[in-house]
Amino acid sequence: MKIAADFSQRVVVHSESLEWIASPMPGVDRRPLDRVGDEVARATSIVRYAPNSHFSPHTHTGGEEFLVLDGIFQDEHGDFPKGTYIRNPPQSKHTPGSKDGCIIFVKLWQFQPEDRQHVCIHTQQMQGQKTPEFNDLNVILLYQDTYETVSIVQFNANQSLTLTVSGGAELLVLDGTLQEHNDTLEKHSWLRVPVNSQINATAGNNGARVWIKTGYLNDVKNQVNRLKKHN
Repeated sequence: MKIAADFSQRVVVHSESLEWIASPMPGVDRRPLDRVGDEVARATSIVRYAPNSHFSPHTHTGGEEFLVLDGIFQDEHGDFPKGTYIRNPPQSKHTPGSKDGCIIFVKLWQFQPEDRQHVCIHTQQMQGQKTPEFNDLNVILLYQDTYETVSIVQFNANQSLTLTVSGGAELLVLDGTLQEHNDTLEKHSWLRVPVNSQINATAGNNGARVWIKTGYLNDVKNQVNRLKKHN
């Protein structure tokens, strides 16, 4: 299966307008944003857990990264409320679910194979810092290495950001609205731009809060090849 699989193209998905698609597990539904592969895939998705739903125990051979958008996500390692950012590195194991239901933004098979760093950050409890790279907007740094940088950026009303992304980038609007080129991105709209691109974004009158990842698309061919070898 391929969804938005041409990584040389700019892609915008207004995820709130998509239908939910049932996963193999009852009560767990998905809105795919990009995907290369079948049930085991290099994938970016919005996933909804109904109350008392869960996946069976499994290993994330290619790693898993997610942000809780609503509700409380749970596994044997704890309870993770809205705003929690998690990185479960390659070879990590868990049994995910939710007692009361939740929605998460999740990315699979997009890690470096040698990465073993687990990350758990409760972003709702954090204050951003003004960062020159982001036009002095308030930024919460979630993760950074030589391969990628992951952040949450807070825009005040009508603030703008120009960001050159040699390694490509993607963003998900968490709250508010953002104008990027000719697209108005609302809550849970998703944008991906290819390598050697530039993001030119301006927040609306109520500002915006945006999850942004940069740098990782230089390795997308290797990600897909590692997945093929696994399958």
